[in-house]
Amino acid sequence: MRTDLIDLRLAGKDLACERGGRLVFSGLNFSVSGGEALVVTGRNGAGKSSLLRLIAGLLRKAGGQLGITGGDDEATVGEQSHYLGHLDAVKPSLSVGENLQFWATYLGAPRGAPIGPALEAVDLAQLSDLPAAYLSAGQRRRLSIARLVAVARPVWLLDEPTSALDSASQDRLAELMRKHRASGGMIVAAAHGPIGLDEPRELKLGVMG
Repeated sequence: MRTDLIDLRLAGKDLACERGGRLVFSGLNFSVSGGEALVVTGRNGAGKSSLLRLIAGLLRKAGGQLGITGGDDEATVGEQSHYLGHLDAVKPSLSVGENLQFWATYLGAPRGAPIGPALEAVDLAQLSDLPAAYLSAGQRRRLSIARLVAVARPVWLLDEPTSALDSASQDRLAELMRKHRASGGMIVAAAHGPIGLDEPRELKLGVMG
């Protein structure tokens, strides 16, 4: 899937989200274009993670419109997005390389596509044969981030992406985000503080009463 899309635009209009019968947010409007980054901020419970999951297609919207233009007309927004959530989906019994190979295949990479460059990008190439059960929390996070590199998708949805990362790993992630935006991709990230994005726009959510 191409990420060098000059006219890429993701937009939500009057979006509403419900979780467990509670209205998390409503009347939400936003837009983000290729090359841009949007940071979603707000107190706990404001709906930051819910918004990312809604864009990824993991939650059904309770109202409003959500769409993407300039991408793949035959793919949903979720199918054009990478979602990096709080939990790192890593199978302990598989090696580091096997975990990434599974996700690359699942996300649509051509069969046999090399995963080495993605592991190198997150400094895990030397651990490719190690069972994932032995990874630290930071290494597991880096393995999840490797999925962003292994399969090109124009929209990155990142929920507190620097969680468990040391300073060197945060710097690597910042460089990956810069390259993604330079190629025309976009980033929507939920964060409580700086995560290494250059001049992001902000969408602040408030807790509903």
